Amino acid sequence: MKNNHRSAVTDLCEALLLLKTKDEVGSFLKDLCTPQEIEALAERWRVCRLLEKGDLSYRDIHKISGASLTTIGRVARFLKDEPHNGYRKMLKKIKGL
Repeated sequence: MKNNHRSAVTDLCEALLLLKTKDEVGSFLKDLCTPQEIEALAERWRVCRLLEKGDLSYRDIHKISGASLTTIGRVARFLKDEPHNGYRKMLKKIKGL
């Protein structure tokens, strides 16, 4: 079963790589996710961008974004401690635009 899950995740990653425009990404996300799931993803990304600034407390970020302190802490942990570096890689790409 785990191999099937891995294959499905790989397939999803490959599909995402084929998207070329914001409209394509938006349409795909609307078909793939519920509105609440899209909002949760957007909230995490917003929290990531606010944490990257480095001058805001968790409480400040909560006031700005409405995100829970738990979500803010989780995003912060992935920014600092997790080995995937997905947030860091994307932040670097955005800075390079």
